Formats: sequence, structure tokens, C-alpha cells
Amino acid sequence: MVSEPVRTCVGCRQRAAKRELVRVTVGSDAHGQPVVVPDPEATAPGRGAHLHPTTECYDLAVRRKAFGRALRVPAGLDSAAVSSYIAQCDEHQDNEDREEGWSSSS
Repeated sequence: MVSEPVRTCVGCRQRAAKRELVRVTVGSDAHGQPVVVPDPEATAPGRGAHLHPTTECYDLAVRRKAFGRALRVPAGLDSAAVSSYIAQCDEHQDNEDREEGWSSSS
């Protein structure tokens, strides 16, 4: 029996299968400043951190300043790219739920 890789979400600190989480890494913005960027394919080199693709876990990670700690870089990293990616994931999930007859408001 082959076990599946398990990672810890930097937001909620819950352990989950690696495939259920999105990997984030340190990239750079247009000005060369370090920023947190999503790495959904998990192919970027270097240290990564994992996060449930939900706004709740993202907000927790930002509030706890978990990205800087997990990625071992100074605090104060911009994570707007991750926020945008998570919003797209949430929107995609809401659309799937509606197609299946579910509503996130019920």
C-alpha cells in the first residue's frame, strides 16, 4: 500500500493530503521585491508552503504572518497573487456547486 504525501496548511494548521492543498513559493514582483506566489503545479524550485485553497485559510495565514515564517523570509511579503488565485478557486468551486444543484448560501 502506497501512502499519499501529507502536508500542513499554513493557515489553519490542519494536516491534509498534498493534492488538496495549493503550494506557494517566494517569487518576485515587477520591481524585484519578494512576493508570495501560487505554485499550483508544485514545480517551482526552492522552499514552498502549503495552503487550503479557501479564503478562510488564506486570511488566517496572512493574519498569523505564516507565509514569511514558513518560507523563511522576512515578514511583510505581499501575497496579493495568492489572494487572486484563491478567489479564482472559490469562484470555480461555487460554479461547480451551482451546476450540481448546490448553493453556498444554503
